[in-house]
Amino acid sequence: MNVKVRRAVAATLALSLILADTPPALAHGFGPTYDIPIPLWLYLYGAAAAVVLAFVPLALFSRKERDADAPYRYPRLDLFSVPSLRKLLTSRLLVGGLRLLSVALFFLVIVAGLVGLQTGFNITPTFVWVTWWVGLSFFTALVGNLWPLVNPWKILFDWAEGLVRRLGYRDGLELGEPYPGALGVWPAVGLYLVFVWTENVFSGSYVPRNIALFALAYTLITLYGMAFFGKETWLRRGEAFSVFFGLLGRFAPTEVRVKNPEVCRGCEGCESGGRCVGCYECFEHAAPDERELNLRPPAVGLGLPEKVPPGAVAFVIVVLAGVTFDGLLQTPLWLEIVRLTPITQTLGVILLPALFGGVYLGFVELSRVLGGGGEGGLGRFAAAYVFSLVPIAIAYQMAHYYTYLLIQGQMIVSLVSDPFGWGWNLFGTADFEPDYGIVGAGFVWYSQVALIVAGHVIAVYLAHSTSLRLLRDPGRALRSQLPMLVLMVLYTMCSLWILAQPIVK
Repeated sequence: MNVKVRRAVAATLALSLILADTPPALAHGFGPTYDIPIPLWLYLYGAAAAVVLAFVPLALFSRKERDADAPYRYPRLDLFSVPSLRKLLTSRLLVGGLRLLSVALFFLVIVAGLVGLQTGFNITPTFVWVTWWVGLSFFTALVGNLWPLVNPWKILFDWAEGLVRRLGYRDGLELGEPYPGALGVWPAVGLYLVFVWTENVFSGSYVPRNIALFALAYTLITLYGMAFFGKETWLRRGEAFSVFFGLLGRFAPTEVRVKNPEVCRGCEGCESGGRCVGCYECFEHAAPDERELNLRPPAVGLGLPEKVPPGAVAFVIVVLAGVTFDGLLQTPLWLEIVRLTPITQTLGVILLPALFGGVYLGFVELSRVLGGGGEGGLGRFAAAYVFSLVPIAIAYQMAHYYTYLLIQGQMIVSLVSDPFGWGWNLFGTADFEPDYGIVGAGFVWYSQVALIVAGHVIAVYLAHSTSLRLLRDPGRALRSQLPMLVLMVLYTMCSLWILAQPIVK
């Protein structure tokens, strides 16, 4: 099929979806349907049993009290200790090239969205929803957090501030207004909720011009926040994607670390124990010989003690509920709920996180009571346990989206040759044909089950490790984990049930 015919088909499909008032799958996971070979209930009970069995060795062998340094004792390898790697990873060519590429892609998305073809071939929807949102999320969780380096809004602000200073304004662009401590990361929670609504509810989420306009609006909010409160403060508290990718980066098998604790003195993002792990602000300001880039076991970053600002619990809950809501929207159950009740999709974006939050707090309170209570009450326990939910969110996001990345993501190969849909063939790839059979339906289902179970097993381990740190007594910690184990089992079954439902549009 030549490129003109392919584009005609794509345009026809897009037009039919517009007329049907139904958004295409650009902002959602999809994959081939598959009839599982055994009853669904057997899968659910089997997966639940696997999660329960994962708790058994923790109960049998976690008999020692944990000291304050226990979470920091894990194997790690400093990649900067290898001279060739250090030279490569810190080279101006690599770092500067990534920053320049990020800004160039940002402007390409904006321009293509505003002036490119709106009803067919256009790089903006595929790049934003597939390459950036899904692809970078996977990279962050599985490799490391690249966002502090390639965040285009941070880069543009740095460039603008550098220019202003060269023009003689020593104070730069930052007004340095005090950020209310009680506000925490609630601005990021609100902005992320808007993003979830745009992705799952807004019928024009796939229209290139709408994406460009949303990106411009977010640019104004972000640049104003950095100028008003200070760049690092807003990135740490108000910029939704910095908070989101930072959360995924805690799961990743790499970390940044600063050796000298004096560098972190006064930093609001560092843990109060004098250790600087995962703070990119301190890493950027530290001397080159004080920096480490470590390989570490996956997920250990989620078990490290840290200051949990107001709104952080809500942010994790919204992330978990957001990806679940995406899957729930495509099930017959949701259509039945909408038919029988006045609940709309917009209301669902708000109610599902509220429901998840209420259930989570209820189980945490049971855990606290069975563990004999503790200092700080429910708030302290909820803030400590909430990071154990992150592997669940990552596992479900991968299970839900990885076929989307593998199949729809192939379109970027042809789109780079014709980003505006104007008939170009800049790199000779405009005729590229995606392989829609790259993964089999059976493999998809079994891999989804494996991802969900693995995520919940990791969550069980993190929750138990956190309870040992909080309660310092193995017996109390074991009792406190029974409600959390029940919560993990329930969510395992819920996640697999959603994935097994027939997709409706």
